[in-house]
Order: sequence, then structure tokens, then C-alpha cells
Amino acid sequence: MVFGPPPWRLVATCTRGLEEVLAGELRELGAGDVAPGAGSVSFAGDLAAVHEANVRLRTGMRVLVTLVRGRTPGRKGLYALASRVPWEDLIPPGSTFAVETVGKAPGLEHSGFAALVVKDAVADRIRGRRGARPDVDRRNPDLRVHVHLGRHGTSISLDSTGEPLSRRGYRHHGGAAPLAETLAAGLLLLAGYDGGAPFADPLCGSGTLVAEAALIASRTAPGLRRSFAFERWPFHDPAVLDDVRHRAALDRREPPRPIRGADRSRRAVATAGENLRRAGMHRWVELAVADVREMAPLEPGTLVVTNPPYGERLGETTGLEGFYRELGDALKRRAAGCTAWLLVGNRELAGAIGLRASRRIRLFNGPIECRFLRFDLYEGSRRHGEGGDTGVGE
Repeated sequence: MVFGPPPWRLVATCTRGLEEVLAGELRELGAGDVAPGAGSVSFAGDLAAVHEANVRLRTGMRVLVTLVRGRTPGRKGLYALASRVPWEDLIPPGSTFAVETVGKAPGLEHSGFAALVVKDAVADRIRGRRGARPDVDRRNPDLRVHVHLGRHGTSISLDSTGEPLSRRGYRHHGGAAPLAETLAAGLLLLAGYDGGAPFADPLCGSGTLVAEAALIASRTAPGLRRSFAFERWPFHDPAVLDDVRHRAALDRREPPRPIRGADRSRRAVATAGENLRRAGMHRWVELAVADVREMAPLEPGTLVVTNPPYGERLGETTGLEGFYRELGDALKRRAAGCTAWLLVGNRELAGAIGLRASRRIRLFNGPIECRFLRFDLYEGSRRHGEGGDTGVGE
């Protein structure tokens, strides 16, 4: 299928494990023909759907517009496939482009080589029609071409997003192993959070979970204030984007229940406050400097979602077993009547929590395979070894 009139075949990418959550988001937006894949969800839509997905999706990373799909047996096959696209209609004179390639295919195991093949196909086709090759700008191109190589076929798409949707703009990316914003939102949606219950993250760090909780509870579209790659497309209609943003802004509300974050690091709490201000969510989140092991009792019905350190990324496994035992004790004693979800990336540390997990979901935090564990807390929650299950297996 060569790119043509809508409905187009669109693809939203995501963190592995969040495909069904992303598919649910797309269905709520009214997308058609939604089909979850591996690390992505395909759907059908037009230019307005592209805009809507970029502005509103909480768990999507990129939104791609499929130009052409097919089999690519080596260099010649990839060149022929890329040459079918009417690039002269997509890249006006004086505009620049860049090619990004992911995956592998027979005869195309090196992504840099595959990108070069597609670049040559684009440039050669335009030169054949205009007499001049377009310029490549890898840092700030007008058109971003995304190539996905697979064993069973290749797709060539336009990247409508540019800077990944995880970059909301409110956080300086750094600090001690922070969650991506899209993964944080995915954890909250998996936990069933919609703002209707009190929320707490007693290990808030730089505040990503509380910021995403405030965005969800206030019904604020995460992409409301950022720019996108599609704004430089020759067929972009600014009025469509203005309409999408206007409707998204009308959906906003004041969160109905409290949102709280705490951390024992005064510096982390200060950073969380700065991030919340940049996100415009500071007035809806209460922050405190407090050790989770000494946290104040939580209101029954509170949803706790947190990402405790799990050592593999930070090299701090030694000594964390005791912390996890104390974390489990604190939840049992101070969160009776609440539900807690913990993202855990180490099986041994998960076992140290000592509480029974009622649900477990396999997710990836970057390259780290994790378990997102649910604990239904009540007075006298059973310890591991008393008929309990830490829930770290499949």
C-alpha cells in the first residue's frame, strides 16, 4: 500500500507491556481498526487523528503514518520499496529530511546501512523529477522518515511526533533512574487510576508519578503545550491542531481527590516541586519530605503507586533487602484499606516485601524486565509464608 488519501494506516509505539493500555486510549479517542502488536498499536485515521493522538496519548511514544509496506530482500528490495513513495509530494524544494531505521531484515542487519539505502532512494527519486537532490539534516529535519525492518516485512513511515511523547517538557531528564513519563502514566492506568481516589507515591523521587497522576486527574492532555514534527509537513493544517488543542483544553478539571508525594531526600522533593511547576500541576499535588518507613497513615481507599529502587540499574542491590522488608511492614501498618502497586525489577527484592500480591503484570523499564505487583492491604495483611504469594513469577 502506497501512501494516499485517508484513512491512513497509523502506528503508535509504546513501552513493551503497555500495548493493551495504549489500545484502550486509542479506542477512547475514537480510533478505528485498533490492533495491538509488540511494542506498538496500529490503527486507522486521518490527519486529525494524527494530531489527536499526539496531543492526548499518555502511553504512546511516537505516532507514525505508514507510507508503504512490503518485503525487502536485501538492498535492492529496500531501495525498490522506498522508491515507490511519492517523495516529491512530501518534501518541497528547500526542505530537508532524515532517515531513522530500527530492526533487522535478511541482508539488512545494520541499521545505518539500511538508512543509507532509503536516503539514496528518496534523493534519487526527487532528483529524477526535479533535477536536484534534497538536503539531509539529521538534527532538525523538516521530514522524519522512519523505517522498521522485520523478518516478515518492512514498513516506511513518516514520524509525526519528533521528540518522543515521553518528553512532556516538565522534567530535565536525569537523576537517579527516573521513570519515563509514558511508563509512569501506563502504571497509573494499569492500576485503574482516574483521579477518583486519593493518590500517594511515598517514594516520589523527582515526581514523575505524581505529575502524571495530576495530569490524569485534571484531564490535562500531556501534549497540550508541546510542538510536533507534523507541524513542518507541507500538508499540515494549523487549524486542525488548533481545534484539537482547544477541545482538549475544554476537558480540563480540578482533581477531585488529593494527590500526595513524599521522599526522604529533600533535594528530590525540591526537584519534584520544580517539575510540577513546569507541568502546571503544582497547585494540585502536596509534597513532603518523609521516609516511607515512617509515613503517616493513609486514608482508606488511597491508591499507592511507587517505583522503589531495585538495584539492577543503580548497582545498589546490597542492603536493599532490609529496605524492602521495612517497606512491606510500613504498607501493612500504615496503609490499611488501601491498594498498593509496586514496580519491582528484582525477584529477590520482590520476595523481601513479604506481602501477598493479588496481581502481577510483566513490564519493561527500559531494558529491565520488571513485575508490576498489586497488594490489597488490610489490617493484618498476610506475610509471605502464611499462605501468601509474592507474585514475582508468571
